[in-house]
Amino acid sequence: MNGAATLKRNASRSSDRLLPLLLLPVAVIALGPVLRLFAEAIGQGGLDPLAHVTEVLGRDSTRIALGHSLFTAGLGTVISILIGGGFAFLVALTDIRAKALLVFCLMIPMMIPPQITALAWTQVTGPSSVLLKSIGLAPPLGSPQPLHSAWGIALLLGIQHASIVFLTLRAGLRMIPADLVEAARMSGARGLKVWAQVVVPLSLPSLAAGAAMAFVTALGNFGITAMLGIPARYSTLPTLIYQRLAGMGPSVLPEVAVLSILIGAVAITGVLVNRLLLRRRAYGLVGLASRPLALRLGPARLPVEIALWALIVAILFLPLAALIATSLVPAYGVPLTFANATLDAWHEALFRQPVTARAYANSIRLALGAAVVLMAISVPLAWAMQRGPSRLSRVADTLVDLPYALPGIVLAIACILLFIDLPFTDATLYGTVWIIFAAYLARFLVVMLRPVQASLSQMDPAMEEAAQAAGAGLARRLRTIVLPLTAPAAAAGAILVFLTAVNELTVSALLWSAGTETLGVVIFNLDDSGETVMASAVATSIVIAVIFLMALVQLGAARLPKGCVPWQN
Repeated sequence: MNGAATLKRNASRSSDRLLPLLLLPVAVIALGPVLRLFAEAIGQGGLDPLAHVTEVLGRDSTRIALGHSLFTAGLGTVISILIGGGFAFLVALTDIRAKALLVFCLMIPMMIPPQITALAWTQVTGPSSVLLKSIGLAPPLGSPQPLHSAWGIALLLGIQHASIVFLTLRAGLRMIPADLVEAARMSGARGLKVWAQVVVPLSLPSLAAGAAMAFVTALGNFGITAMLGIPARYSTLPTLIYQRLAGMGPSVLPEVAVLSILIGAVAITGVLVNRLLLRRRAYGLVGLASRPLALRLGPARLPVEIALWALIVAILFLPLAALIATSLVPAYGVPLTFANATLDAWHEALFRQPVTARAYANSIRLALGAAVVLMAISVPLAWAMQRGPSRLSRVADTLVDLPYALPGIVLAIACILLFIDLPFTDATLYGTVWIIFAAYLARFLVVMLRPVQASLSQMDPAMEEAAQAAGAGLARRLRTIVLPLTAPAAAAGAILVFLTAVNELTVSALLWSAGTETLGVVIFNLDDSGETVMASAVATSIVIAVIFLMALVQLGAARLPKGCVPWQN
């Protein structure tokens, strides 16, 4: 007993020494930009720090953009709840078939960049839709594009973030034990009464958590609001910041810093309200469900399955078909036929346009570099936090969530402020690829860290203690025991980081400059300049790459620890 206690104390001392060393770069990339943002926002008022903040918040443009953001994010969250919640109840609690394939298809819209989602859906509707023209259903020329509106933005935000509600709610539903429902039935409850008195109350906390996450993500979404809102002159807070910074340059940084804090404050308020509701409506379940709840649909199973697949066709395959059709026509607006189908736009965009090749190279290098660096940081950081739980480790655990919880537009502004003038030097990272890289490290650290933490939580520390008793030092234990055992989870996290970063737009939209374009920026600029056919070709190539990488992860999911792959059944 004394020997084991000594080993645990030694392990704790090792983690105590390692944690501060790892926290320094984490604090710089995670907390530094946020603190700099606050300093810029309140530092413009001289003796009255709040004067500048009050002046910016009092403008009509700010109030209108805030109202638009709340409306579209709120309505989008309702749509996410309807889609994601319905899928979660049916997939987690019933005996429908092909659940893994259904979940995989539902996850694809979340992994596809929002600007591609917006581009694909605009090819489904409107008078210029190649798909509708090809089948003779296009509205007459001059008809408005229905998605260029608040309702259109909310609809796509709801579809884009439905999988967030699905994942959160499904995890909660799996905790409901079947014994509880059987006890309710033995007490006389039947049919809808069981759902109303047992299933729904127990699932409300998970549903509220998923709704809060969907709302916060929708609030900071730039790709959809920019591609649908800017043509309709419907400004939200992210597009207002983008337009002010793109039009006026760094001179408006104090103003956009205030707007960024406003978005962050609304997002954090949403999270806090959610936690308050959860605390008031929390129901305690004793331990994990030994036998999850499973309901038989009986004769209703086939109609339910048809309805679910019809929804998948509507929200996934239909817009992708429209995107592919647009990429194959010789000119935008021309109906697609076998006679005029061409790959000219693909050849022009992928092999002749230097900006596309440069964007592919930049995005792959940035995503790959971020995945490798974050893997090197996350394995020892997760180990130190897991093996030496303390107040400092809990602070670190919260700290890494901050850049991911904040809208991307806020993080981008914060990085500009932090890196535009490097302390004690005349150098700047603004306008270089390194500022995008730093922002990616801050934003995706938590995406890399969580799978590694999940893997470590399932590892018995006895092997490390035995190695330590045999004289192995900290570095050797990490290299020979921890790293090999966490490698699958680290690889899964790295792929998720790569998948998310390679298509990222919200952060890079404000940080790019000539020569540092990313794929998200190229698609946005091509569509904005009227090159919709080439934008569709580039977007389709990205979707193919994303689905291919997701399929690779899915194939290896069975060998990964549970919880590493978000869509793993």
